[in-house]
Amino acid sequence: MLLFPNAKINLGLQVTAKRPDGYHDIATIFYPLPLADMLEIIPATSFSFTQSGLPVDGPPEENLCYKAWELLRDAQQLPPVAIHLHKQIPLGAGLGGGSADAAFTLQLLNRVFQLQLTVEQLNGYALQLGSDCPFFMLNKPAYATGRGEQLTPLDIPALHGKKILLLNPGIHISTSWAFAQVKPAAPSIHLPDSIAQPPAQWKNRLPNDFEAPVFAAHNELAAIRNWLYAAGALFAGMTGTGSTLFGIFDEWPAADTLPANCRHWQVAL
Repeated sequence: MLLFPNAKINLGLQVTAKRPDGYHDIATIFYPLPLADMLEIIPATSFSFTQSGLPVDGPPEENLCYKAWELLRDAQQLPPVAIHLHKQIPLGAGLGGGSADAAFTLQLLNRVFQLQLTVEQLNGYALQLGSDCPFFMLNKPAYATGRGEQLTPLDIPALHGKKILLLNPGIHISTSWAFAQVKPAAPSIHLPDSIAQPPAQWKNRLPNDFEAPVFAAHNELAAIRNWLYAAGALFAGMTGTGSTLFGIFDEWPAADTLPANCRHWQVAL
């Protein structure tokens, strides 16, 4: 059985508090995009995990697909499976690729073995794997608070018919490092109020608290955001803790003007 774990962007990202459990409370708007990995799971006589596509550092046991399998195997006494992951979403890029892979592994195992797990049960497992993982169970635009698991679905009509250009320069940003650079604070802007306005009015109304420290460490990322605005973006920003930048356009910029040092993806909404 095959599924396609997709990416997301953050429309604004605020770090609102440090929690006693060591995690952080955030406020953000998650928006799913059709840039996707490929994930296949089939029953097998012995367990195996293989991967292709973009390289993934570290041993297989650290991959979130592997961890999702171990979690459900132990909880549900599952027989062995063969898992193959083809990576197309870069890691450490703020696109949620690892979290999506984990969430889709849980969903696929639920289907393959007809476990009939409820949404609440799947969300509980997902949150054990990562703060972004429950979003990919919903996989619709949503305002997220808490660790990111408290989700309120949103319609964002201001994006209907728009075009999103993603630019990734191949810089890996450590999530733990990025959080260590940010001082939590109560938000002064309510993100759902901001996205009710046209995208041309979002600048300075959809803050990402990670942009300042990440741009200070990697000034080429600030230059990419500046390029997006110069190319006609209605709004441009960094997704997650980086390093992917995105711009929202009425019309695509000319392909021959795109920054040469970046992978790029185009998404029509």
